[in-house]
Amino acid sequence: MHEPLDRLTHALLDAARTAGAEAADAIAVDGTSLAIDVRAGALEQAERAEGVDVGLRVMMGRRQACVSSSETSAATFAEMAERAVAMAREAPEDPGVMQADPALLATDTDMSRLEMDDPAPEPDPTALEEAARAAEAAALSVSGISTVESASAAYGRRRVHLATSGGFSAGWTRTDSSLSCIAITGEGTGMERDYCGEGRVWRTDLPSPDWVGRTAAERTVARAGARKPPTGRYPVLFDERVAGGLIGHLVAAVNGTAIVRGASWLSGALGDEVLPKGLSLVEEPHRPRASASRLFDGEGLPTETRPLVEDGTLVRWVLDLSTAAKLGLDSTANAARGTSSPPSPSAGNLRLTQGERSREALVAEMGTGLLVTSLIGATINPTTGDYSRGASGFWVENGEIAYPVNECTIAGNLREMLRTVVPANDARPHLARVVPSLLVEGLTLAGA
Repeated sequence: MHEPLDRLTHALLDAARTAGAEAADAIAVDGTSLAIDVRAGALEQAERAEGVDVGLRVMMGRRQACVSSSETSAATFAEMAERAVAMAREAPEDPGVMQADPALLATDTDMSRLEMDDPAPEPDPTALEEAARAAEAAALSVSGISTVESASAAYGRRRVHLATSGGFSAGWTRTDSSLSCIAITGEGTGMERDYCGEGRVWRTDLPSPDWVGRTAAERTVARAGARKPPTGRYPVLFDERVAGGLIGHLVAAVNGTAIVRGASWLSGALGDEVLPKGLSLVEEPHRPRASASRLFDGEGLPTETRPLVEDGTLVRWVLDLSTAAKLGLDSTANAARGTSSPPSPSAGNLRLTQGERSREALVAEMGTGLLVTSLIGATINPTTGDYSRGASGFWVENGEIAYPVNECTIAGNLREMLRTVVPANDARPHLARVVPSLLVEGLTLAGA
């Protein structure tokens, strides 16, 4: 049985004080994971991992250093602290090195109301194997499926505790359960594949293995006989499965690290229209059973629901204490923290305003164009927003799906693309990023 994580973090802080640190924060992570893979009706692979990792950051004025370890003895903690202090004394000064004002630290730290910890016991490996087998069998039962590449079931439980010399001490536990299946149709150069993967914080919220397997198979069969689409400039509809990635490029561009470095295509865009009017992108850190929910960030500051984009206008950056200080702003409580590096800004749960029409209605509206269901590779210029990605999906003619397509490239500029998006109403509410299918006008398509 591992020692309680709060004791480990406070022991690290004590070691840092003894070693001469002026300020310090510590994090301890206890994780367990179990994964089962099935292929051709037989167990392909079974993995289980568990362990504890700890991290210590020490500050000497405006200098800092981070060390980490998977060993938790008192002797190791003393050595970690001594090395960290020695490293910090030699590190360059950084105006962003600081801890949160104790008066601003979160006081609401009871994460139980966010329902991040599934109360059910860890599933037996046999149960996971049975679920994976059922998903594979369901996929194989669909006419046209030649084989199932893999069917997998997994479970994980992660406990985290953060403590700072400024007086903050709190933690949380998060569970994850997932089920996935990859099916194949055809052979040789005519082979096509697709998948279905589902994950939930609570295992009882997962769809059935039969549904996962059948969905993977039906998506795959629909791709049989795919060919290249024509080359030209056409509207592109990003299916809900991939639309979140498009919004992810916007989120990356408003990250404080990119803004501080001047390496963002949205540098200087605060107050500008980046989405069509009527659309907002809101951060929702307190949404129950969502994987990125949290009451406090990696520096102990309280989180809150607030927009990144409001009525189409960019209203704030994603900041931690360091990037905020360098920009002359306040932290937006977006610090994320690992055991081996200092805090850095990261956005959590996000929700984009949904439209009133279905994906099918947008397909009809686009007339002739491309419905993208899968993206591969990426050439994204972070400073200009130029966008190019490999894509596959379905060609649309006269407002109806005509045939599946593959081996094509879509290209445009993110700033122009995002200002024209038209959202559908099909976003899945359990995801960390609740983003519906998005129709974008006039992208360059390279196909046949």
